[in-house]
Amino acid sequence: MVFSSGCSKPSCPHQWYSLGTRSNEICVPLSTQWGPQGYFYPIQIAQYGLSHYSKNLTEKPPHIEVYETAEEKDRGSRAAEWTVPKGCSLSTVPDKAKFTSVKHFVAPENTEGVSLQLGNARDFIISFDLKLVTNGSISVVLETTEKNQLFTVHYVSNTQLIAFRERDIYYGIGARTSWSTITRDLVTDLRKGVGLSNTKAVKQTRIMPKKVVRLIAKGRGFLDNVTISATAHMAAFFAASNWLVRNQDERGGWPIMVTRKLGEGFRSLDPGWYSAMAQGQAISTLVRAYLLTKEHAFLSSALRATAPYKLPSEQHGVKAVFMNRHDWYEEYPTSPSSFVLNGFMYSLIGLYDLKETAGEKLGKEARLLYERGMESLKAMLPLYDTGSGTIYDLRHFMLGTAPNLARWDYHTTHINQLQLLSTIDEAPIFKEFVRRWKSYLRGGRAKHN
Repeated sequence: MVFSSGCSKPSCPHQWYSLGTRSNEICVPLSTQWGPQGYFYPIQIAQYGLSHYSKNLTEKPPHIEVYETAEEKDRGSRAAEWTVPKGCSLSTVPDKAKFTSVKHFVAPENTEGVSLQLGNARDFIISFDLKLVTNGSISVVLETTEKNQLFTVHYVSNTQLIAFRERDIYYGIGARTSWSTITRDLVTDLRKGVGLSNTKAVKQTRIMPKKVVRLIAKGRGFLDNVTISATAHMAAFFAASNWLVRNQDERGGWPIMVTRKLGEGFRSLDPGWYSAMAQGQAISTLVRAYLLTKEHAFLSSALRATAPYKLPSEQHGVKAVFMNRHDWYEEYPTSPSSFVLNGFMYSLIGLYDLKETAGEKLGKEARLLYERGMESLKAMLPLYDTGSGTIYDLRHFMLGTAPNLARWDYHTTHINQLQLLSTIDEAPIFKEFVRRWKSYLRGGRAKHN
């Protein structure tokens, strides 16, 4: 298995934020890259998981502050500072499902709610276990850099993705009628909410939290394990992995529910399209989850994800054929075909990970798709070399337009991908192109006549 993780694709926005899901799991990113209404973008979810997987391998364990466990022996010297206003109640009760004591809260919507003092100015990843009996919410009050104003982020038991009113930000987390762990990045939740607008572009904002002031619970339910930490990498990784398993459709793909217009001359992709890059990066995420847990659901999902590779774009797949000869897996399955280079290489890396993990019998299909794709890459790679940089796609060939030159950050991505592929395939073309493309970064140029 090769390792390529993180947000190495230049266009992926770093303003991701976690959105609670509606089952016993944690959080996944929601995108506003192509629409302010918010939508799940499988490429970003997979990259989010891979990035956290990588960081978990390279970073030290995070500092964790425990604020509430309902078990005195687990809390150490810190005494939980709860405020219970008139009309509300808070008690410690045993829970059979968790084999421990938990906090039971009753706080009608028309009250201030029961609140737990936090006062953490160091870290901004909050986590808690929650089970609601009625509609309810968990809110986190933040002191911010915006003239020290207080903003409140509400996690509410409905299905609304995101809303922002004055200094209140709302995220729907579903009913939560059984125990689930909710882990949120308060920095990105705050900034994404404040930046929300009714236009296509999300407004840029410099606001940051300075302190996590308190947590407020409303409704009727149970709460446990309230912590704040610097990171929660494996929680984020498994959130992405579980989302991919749960949201894969019957065709083996992850439909992208937003319109995408790649450029003039290409037909728009209507909501529901697949991306070979999404399929490949999802596979890379899922095989890592399988190797960590040995849960077959992850491997089964990865194996099903090869199906769109075999279908032409016009049949709701991701396969294009260049010059009636070379199979290509399309990041954007446009009409006419676009042949985006970086997305194709990500799709190949996913196939490689799967064939190596699944073994000879289960991985046979992935191996054949990978081998055909690598043959195409070796044959077509020269088409992306300008002599002074690289080309993002082949629209100049397909549409007869000017070439779509790769920005330097995409050029660097091309180099990184080829370097990775050169470690698993010793074909001289990869090392030669890496050497030449690196020289372009230093001002190198191909010889002229």
